[in-house]
Amino acid sequence: MNRNELARIAQAMVAKGKGILAADESTGTIRKRFDAIRLESTEEHRRSYRELLFTAPGAEEAISGVILYDETIRQKTRDGTPFPQYLTQHGMIPGIKVDMGAKPLAGFPGETITEGLDGLRERLVEYRSLGARFAKWRAVIDIADGIPTSFGIEANAHALARYAALCQENEIVPIVEPEVLMDGGHSIERCEEVTNATLNAVFNQLFGHRIYLEGMVLKPNMVISGKKASNRAPPAAVAEATLRTLKRHVPPAVPGIAFLSGGQSSAEATLHLSLMNRMSPLPWSLTFSYGRALQDTALKAWGGKPETYAAGQKEFARRARLNGLATAGRYSSEMESQAA
Repeated sequence: MNRNELARIAQAMVAKGKGILAADESTGTIRKRFDAIRLESTEEHRRSYRELLFTAPGAEEAISGVILYDETIRQKTRDGTPFPQYLTQHGMIPGIKVDMGAKPLAGFPGETITEGLDGLRERLVEYRSLGARFAKWRAVIDIADGIPTSFGIEANAHALARYAALCQENEIVPIVEPEVLMDGGHSIERCEEVTNATLNAVFNQLFGHRIYLEGMVLKPNMVISGKKASNRAPPAAVAEATLRTLKRHVPPAVPGIAFLSGGQSSAEATLHLSLMNRMSPLPWSLTFSYGRALQDTALKAWGGKPETYAAGQKEFARRARLNGLATAGRYSSEMESQAA
């Protein structure tokens, strides 16, 4: 394991002013996104859409890396350049989603365990040969009556640490993603309680598995009220609760934290990130690893039509730029209504 190389890549992934595009939607997820714009989910449509994002003029100024899906890492631009090669040439680090999704945790109704450890070592060797320099594994922790259980949290933390160890063995930076879902009607206080327990378990397992902390990136949820909560906490409270929780559990050795958007609107996710970055000094870089919150407006602007391809690219570059500003605490809500 080349620790210097792992640390170099991890630091580049969370460089100030930049963040990570999550373009690793499974075929089923991308089909739902395309359904919303009445576009058939063919391999060529998926390839064309990913190319729209990756080649958007100006996007590389705010995008440090891109998480790809198994299909996408094997695809090429229209002129025949493999996507990982194109991204590398334009200063964006290619990454790969390696988990096989959250499946029901046997014996624990309502809880899930992420699968995909079997054969992972061999898959990582192949993905590295295809150009991937980092990977992502998502664990899902749901909040409802009686859940999560401490066992459910521990099982997912253990799998995350095993995945991270295999990544580092193959000189791939692991993005460790324990997501406490914002579905449901729980309060911000309940989210904070569960996020504390989750991060505590995750870092205990990372220590136990001898993970090189300087060569990883954490991708957590923000501490936020459930979507269906009757009295949702305001943005300042989200920023404060999130930082309070992270400071309790995330060692300063971790170079950066790249938040997931987790169902927040594009503007909400950007505002929360900007507010947190105003609360300096912080021991780690705070950035974004957004999927929907970076893509939604671009997907709608494109609409699957060749004549609006450039409009989709322009909207994606705009969203990336606003999030880049948020990594320096320089975004404000007024910017949403300003012209690109």
